[in-house]
Amino acid sequence: MNPFEERKKQQQKIDSAMKNIKYLIAVGSGKGGVGKSTVSANLALSLAKQGYRVGLADADVYGPSIPTLFNIEGQDVMAVQKDGEELMVPFEKYGLKLMSIGFLVDKKAPLMWRGPMASNALIQMLSQTDWGELDYLILDMPPGTGDIQLTLVQSFRPAGALFVCTPQQLAVSDVRRAVNMFENENLKVPVLGLVENMSYFTPTEFPDKKYYIFGKEGGKELARELNIDFLGEIPISENVSTCNDNGNPVAMSFDSVEAKAFMALADRVVEKSKNI
Repeated sequence: MNPFEERKKQQQKIDSAMKNIKYLIAVGSGKGGVGKSTVSANLALSLAKQGYRVGLADADVYGPSIPTLFNIEGQDVMAVQKDGEELMVPFEKYGLKLMSIGFLVDKKAPLMWRGPMASNALIQMLSQTDWGELDYLILDMPPGTGDIQLTLVQSFRPAGALFVCTPQQLAVSDVRRAVNMFENENLKVPVLGLVENMSYFTPTEFPDKKYYIFGKEGGKELARELNIDFLGEIPISENVSTCNDNGNPVAMSFDSVEAKAFMALADRVVEKSKNI
C-alpha cells in the first residue's frame, strides 16, 4: 500500500470513530503548567452534570494527567470486538467516558518518542476507542504548537477549540502562538475563546475575597487583542489542588466557588458550540 492510500485508509478510520460525536472540543495552551488538564477535566464534568453525554480524551502525550485526576491509574484497558475490529473500552467514572495515553504506557519510563511516533500513538488511541454516541468529546491537547498538535488538528478536525492561560505575561505571550496556529488558513478551527486559570486566590474561609497574586486581567487583555471571546476566570485554591490529588475533580462539588466557575465555563462552551 502506498503512503497516499495508507493515509486515506487511516483518515477513513478516524472519520468512522468520530462519526457519532457531535462536538469535538480541543483544549490547548501555549505552555505547560497552566492547568490545562484541570480545566479539561472539570469542563467535561460540568457538561456531564448538565445532562450531556461526554467523553474526555487525554492526548497530552508527555504529561498525561487524567489517570491521576480521576484516581484510575495502573488499570488495564479492556478491548471489545466491534464490526470486525478490536476497540478499546473507555473507563467510565462520574458519568464520563475516559481514555488517556497514560493508560497505554509505562508510568515509570520516560517517553522518548519523536513527533511522528507520538502522533501515531495518539491517532491510534483516539480512533480505536469505542466512544459510542457523545454530545461532547473534550480533547486535552499537548501544550504548544508542534508536529503533534498539527497532526491531531488536521486528522480529527475539532469543531472548536478553547485555550487556557494564566495571568502572567509570559503565559499570555505563549498562548498567542497557539491561537494563531488554530486560526491559520490551512486549519481554520473555530476558536471558542480563552479561559484564564489561577486568576485569583480565594481563601476557603472567605469565599467573597479575591487576591490577584499572579496579576490581573492578563487573559482578558489578550482575548481583546486577539479578537476572541473571554470565557471566564477560574480561581486558584487549596481545594482545587486537594481534589486533584484525591482523584475527585472540584467540579464534583455543587456549591464551591471553583465548581460554579467551571459550570459557568461549561455554559459558555455550550452556547458557543451551538453557534459554530
